[in-house]
Amino acid sequence: MRKAVSVTLLFALSGCATLRTPAATPVEVQILAINDFHGALEPPRASVPAPGADGATVQVPAGGAAHLATAVAQLRKGNANSITVAAGDLTGGSPFASSQFLDEPAVMALNMIGLELNAVGNHEFDRGPEELLRLQNGGCEKHTVRTPCRVDGAFPGARFRYLAANVRTATGETLFPATALRTFGKGPNTVRVGFIGLTLKETPTLVVPSAVASLRFEDEAETINALVPKLRAEGAAAVVVLLHQGVTTKVGYNDKSCGGVSGDLLPILAKLDPGVDVVVSGHTHAAYVCDHAQIDPNRPFLLTSAGRNGMLVSDITLAIDPAGRRVVSRRADNIIVQGEGYTGPGGPVPLHPEYRQFARDPQVSSLVTRYVGAAEPIAQRVVGRLSAPALRERNASGESTLGSLVADAQLRATGAEIAFMNSGGLRADLTPSADGTLTYGQLYAVQPFGNVLQVKGLTGAQLRSVLEQQFASGSNSVERPNMLQVSRGFAYSYDLRRPVGQRIVAMSLNGAPIDDARVYRVAVSNFLAAGGDNFTAFKSGTDLGGNIEDVDAFEAYFAGNATISPPATGRVNRIDVLLAP
Repeated sequence: MRKAVSVTLLFALSGCATLRTPAATPVEVQILAINDFHGALEPPRASVPAPGADGATVQVPAGGAAHLATAVAQLRKGNANSITVAAGDLTGGSPFASSQFLDEPAVMALNMIGLELNAVGNHEFDRGPEELLRLQNGGCEKHTVRTPCRVDGAFPGARFRYLAANVRTATGETLFPATALRTFGKGPNTVRVGFIGLTLKETPTLVVPSAVASLRFEDEAETINALVPKLRAEGAAAVVVLLHQGVTTKVGYNDKSCGGVSGDLLPILAKLDPGVDVVVSGHTHAAYVCDHAQIDPNRPFLLTSAGRNGMLVSDITLAIDPAGRRVVSRRADNIIVQGEGYTGPGGPVPLHPEYRQFARDPQVSSLVTRYVGAAEPIAQRVVGRLSAPALRERNASGESTLGSLVADAQLRATGAEIAFMNSGGLRADLTPSADGTLTYGQLYAVQPFGNVLQVKGLTGAQLRSVLEQQFASGSNSVERPNMLQVSRGFAYSYDLRRPVGQRIVAMSLNGAPIDDARVYRVAVSNFLAAGGDNFTAFKSGTDLGGNIEDVDAFEAYFAGNATISPPATGRVNRIDVLLAP
């Protein structure tokens, strides 16, 4: 009897001892995240709408690589458990000073900033996988029409690691590693965080399809879910997804409510393994911090995006229990990278003292100055005159004056009968100086991708199929039509109330109805010719030649005219009223 009592007492005392053992202190890990930098070496002359001191919305000037470097350094100062990551589109679609030099300066600036991991985005593939591999590995091997290493004579490559979990080569291997593991803390207070990096599976529709024909882009959710248990088995106490896909919201850049959230990322998130702790997103250029538990309590991860062009940094903190190997709390804030004021079309955009100001980092600033200086003589070369601005803004029918202008230039350069320009390929408005002059840098900003014009032979029936795909092909829909811009002489009407495949109600060329059986000479970029932007009907045409770069065609158009006037709209006629919101 005495023995039994002793054993009972022993168990009781053991329980008390357990209770008195202090719980392991959670390890706080800081994750600083950016996305969609797009080679923005200089401040983009843009602002973030934010609450002012009096509660009214103010425009806070933000961005620029040198200011971003200081912001990242200050945010991680004194924090040993910190990592800087990105969710794609760091390069491609870049301003002249970066894109003219194949985005080498953008990569070097990000090296200086201390970036460690980046998920590939669609724009990383603009120049093909071989050039992307060069950005990772360094060197001066030429893969494009432009010559690398023109400023420094050498290129070291990215010190940060690209991740590409859902991009596979012909051998079945991923183009870059799928995941990365990082260890934080010391001794018993040590934790591991796993990272998965990937792009949207629709990437082949957003770049020249032939450039990525050797690659396979796999489903995002399936890829992530297959890797979460693998990372957990390797000791990851937290899993962070870097995914180049996103949403939009109807709330402010740092509002945690997810108010009005919508977008292509949502159905992916709805399928994710609940073991994911954070999703760092991008692609939409929207800025948000969303507590996904408000959408789905079973998937309580944080969803963040830092907008674009280095204008914000997402400052994410995970508190991780090292004993239980789990995240016990998570929080995030988007921090505005306020650098310097500027004067925009609406007047001065000043600094706001209620928000932190980040000075230029001297090392990054020196790099930017060197490349901007190298680009300036090229960019400032006068190429022609324009009587008024040609803008990307589209009217109710989907036309833009800039789109029509570019299509007209491509028509003349190729000798075709019809030319089409994709709206997404127009990356900047074209605004002449006070005396009407235009520079090469301005033309390049409009078309920075180095696409080559091709002439395809398409029947009238095939033309109709192309135009129908504006409203029903892949992500192109009635709700989100992807409108092609058309050259002078060609006109058509459409009615979105009609069934799929019957929305184009009339087409004409120089006043004559399009003949379904006749073959027409049609000029398009190699991007569209290969089925880009879901215009797969172009691939059914026959190749008739063409080999001029789009920006060269644009320059030649201005060189052959005294002063160009933006074309009038009216080539496209929408005869319905779309009732959907």
